[in-house]
Amino acid sequence: MNVKPDFSKNANMASTAPAFLSVWDMHAYYGESYIVQGISFNVHEGEILALLGRNGAGKTSTLRSIARLGDPQVTHGEIWLDHQPLHKMSSHEAASVGLGLVVEDRRIIQGLTVEENLKLAQIAPPVGWSLERIYDLFPRLGERKSQEGTTLSGGEQQMLSIARALARDLKVLLLDEPYEGLAPVIVDEIEKTLIHIKEQGMTTVIVEQNAVRALELADRAVILDTGGIVFDGTAAEVLENAELRAEYLAI
Repeated sequence: MNVKPDFSKNANMASTAPAFLSVWDMHAYYGESYIVQGISFNVHEGEILALLGRNGAGKTSTLRSIARLGDPQVTHGEIWLDHQPLHKMSSHEAASVGLGLVVEDRRIIQGLTVEENLKLAQIAPPVGWSLERIYDLFPRLGERKSQEGTTLSGGEQQMLSIARALARDLKVLLLDEPYEGLAPVIVDEIEKTLIHIKEQGMTTVIVEQNAVRALELADRAVILDTGGIVFDGTAAEVLENAELRAEYLAI
């Protein structure tokens, strides 16, 4: 009988050591549908973690659970960010202690300019990056600061979504499909931005269907399959393991 190799348990599992962001035995449901099935992993300060898997594996649901959005509903487990118990918080409270989620549909506020979108993110403390610092990172946004945000190109809207998150005082940035629908040249720009953010000490979790690009960017990878973890290790291990990629990422 063929037994699939178990790639899921190595030194990066959340049971081994405390980390900057720790997810411990998290379970979550959409109604009666059991989506997140006992997930545990660590993210260390300043690293980029790629959260990967096929469509329907539970990647976005995991991000939404960490961000405390309430849908899916987390029924068991703990989520810790820099010694703060996110699992006891609402989404607003989690954001106030440094968790930022950039969702796939970007949610630029219609009728507001680029700069108004950014200022709105800073309307309540804690405030993060200044507008000047944001425009240094995203010169295109500086050039278009008086333009309505929803009229930007897809790549520019993604930049604005990330910038809006940075306008808050962030500890961990959660990115859901940041490359979705973008031309390769724009993906290159977003990737350079994420590298720069990492160099500033930002901790990032990225969910991305373009697994190779995400792995090339990331320090570590967690792969999900039907709501559970099947791999937790370095990004380089995934890039070097054709069997693993074929089995769980179809690449």
